[in-house]
Amino acid sequence: MRTSIFFLILFLMACLAGCTSFIPAANLPLVRTDQETVKVVTIPLPVIASSPNEGITYGGLTAFLLHNQKDEVTTLFAPQVNYNENFGVTGTLYGAFYPSPLRSVEVNLAKSGRINEDYEIKLRDQDLFDRKLELNLFVFGFRDGSARFFGFQSRSASKDESNYTDQEIGFTASAGYPILPNTQLVFGERYKDVEIGTGAVKKLPFLRDVPRFANIPGADGFAAHAQQLALVYSTMDNQVIPTTGIRAKASIESSLTAFGSSANYRHYEAELKGYYPLLDARFITVGRIGYNQTLGNDVPFLERSILGGESTLRGYGRNRFIDNSYLLCNLEERIRLFRWEVFGVRADWELAPFIDLGSVMKSLDEGDTSSFEFNPGIGFRAVVSPNIIGRIDVGIGKEGPAVFVGLGYPF
Repeated sequence: MRTSIFFLILFLMACLAGCTSFIPAANLPLVRTDQETVKVVTIPLPVIASSPNEGITYGGLTAFLLHNQKDEVTTLFAPQVNYNENFGVTGTLYGAFYPSPLRSVEVNLAKSGRINEDYEIKLRDQDLFDRKLELNLFVFGFRDGSARFFGFQSRSASKDESNYTDQEIGFTASAGYPILPNTQLVFGERYKDVEIGTGAVKKLPFLRDVPRFANIPGADGFAAHAQQLALVYSTMDNQVIPTTGIRAKASIESSLTAFGSSANYRHYEAELKGYYPLLDARFITVGRIGYNQTLGNDVPFLERSILGGESTLRGYGRNRFIDNSYLLCNLEERIRLFRWEVFGVRADWELAPFIDLGSVMKSLDEGDTSSFEFNPGIGFRAVVSPNIIGRIDVGIGKEGPAVFVGLGYPF
């Protein structure tokens, strides 16, 4: 639920009470600033969110938005309490810190009454070595009792839906350095330890209680320790809120039992994104084409090529389709409707009709046009420069609509 916070703040602040105050900087020890006082916008809000896997969640939060001398939001705190029929009461503390457009820190702490918990810290720094070196670090530990598995291949049926708890602890890290104009060489390291347990959704069978799923690789848990090498070419004008340019990435990732993984396998990935503005970026056409392939024996099911969720096929829940490969195409038109300032927070409000098209397959040469999922939909976005995007995306798949609330653009 951490990703729903900021969009709901912006979406509802127009009709709910809020206040602006100026607090002495000395009373805010976690905020580094040269200001004597800091502008703080405080907004109490109800929260209602929905996702295909988790169902409906409701509760309340209080958001604290701190501004710098340029009146930009540089810090966000949002304590939250909510209720979900599967997980009971959950308490969450989310914090985002943006000391500059090139540096950010995000922290999330969440604990529910039943099964679910989430502890994360995400760091990004693009301001090292004269802004040449880019570092990213994500450390996490979570339990998600809403996870689903339907089987492999694009024709896995909704009637075969099973539930489990996905418990993971690990990290991802990467370092990128320019080797040519607009071109980075990126080295990455990833580790996670995964345990599979009984899920929280009692109306569905447990993954290992379904006979044909009981012995799939990874059903008893697994470890993944992989190293990645990638080449990235980018002419985007902004890494967080791009309006023009292209970004191309090709990567290979290797997982070896010699380094602690449960199996030997490789990931190959290629992705191309483009941003084309019109009318002073009032309209931005955004497209993405992606290919992913996983090669190896006994590859854990959660380490294969996966589609479904808020950033791939938005007409389905997370991890809906799993196989050895996938092809994916996303196209959306980001339309800036208006610019509105509420309680001293200025946001660009966007409408984004989109189309998602994708399929999983055993290998690329076995791809079948009839297996591709076509997910039309529409998104609603609130963009607070220079670093915050809140969104709601509603996609339509063959199994009905799916609604995702999140932070950041989907791609």
